[in-house]
Amino acid sequence: MALDQAEAVVVRPTAPRPRKEPRGWRSRAALSPKNLAITAGQLAVVVIVLSILQWLVDSGRVESIYLASPTQVLGVFPRLITEEHLFGNLLITLYEAVVGTALAFVFGVATGIYMGLSRTAERFLNPFVGGAMAVPKVTIIPLLTLYLGVGVNHKIVIVFLFGYFLFVFNTIAGIKQVQESHLKVARANGASRWQTIVKVILPSASPSIVAALRIEAGTALVAALFAEIIASKAGLGNMLNRAIGVYDTATLFALVLSITVFSVLIIAAVNLLEKKVFLRWKYAG
Repeated sequence: MALDQAEAVVVRPTAPRPRKEPRGWRSRAALSPKNLAITAGQLAVVVIVLSILQWLVDSGRVESIYLASPTQVLGVFPRLITEEHLFGNLLITLYEAVVGTALAFVFGVATGIYMGLSRTAERFLNPFVGGAMAVPKVTIIPLLTLYLGVGVNHKIVIVFLFGYFLFVFNTIAGIKQVQESHLKVARANGASRWQTIVKVILPSASPSIVAALRIEAGTALVAALFAEIIASKAGLGNMLNRAIGVYDTATLFALVLSITVFSVLIIAAVNLLEKKVFLRWKYAG
């Protein structure tokens, strides 16, 4: 009898939860001799490269019109901040990138869910979505400029187009990776279709969606900058365009450095969002 009861027990599949590490282990690991040696080596490489660049320009072996020295690059930042309104232009570019990415995320994930859950919808829409994705974005930017002007909406639409298809197909791929056993457990427990989507399908597909978000975090700023370089009245792309027009190499390098730092911070924010929101949602589901 006991054996029969044991055989009747149904084991519910659960996603493995992340192992909790003891407090302070990260700080102790970061201060280990090996990690300190790696950090010191990285800093040494940066110092050596910057010293070589400084020597090349100061010695006259490379003209400053082709390469700006680190001191020249640092020297233009006060002017960029006070006269060129670096942070104000940064906010404009970030606004375009964030709004465009948010719209691409909402509509792209929604389209991906619809196509991923319905084979008929996927078969019908796939040629249209795939064909639209294949259109070179560069070729339609002049048309968007004609339709929308050179304002903020023009840049938001371009960022949206760069990210929408990525979210669509990554969401579809994530949904197709959902384990059938999880769906059977949800149906056995009487979950509705909406509950199955929210509690099972989307949490299981979240790694693919987050991967798309991480890629888009790096490309959204590039798309906004590209659109601003083509046609704009403000933004970092407009500042880049003006620096290129007068061969101001130091300003150009300073802007590239600023954009790189901002891109790294954006990607770090996405990684933090993944740990604090998406992973908790996945394991809670």
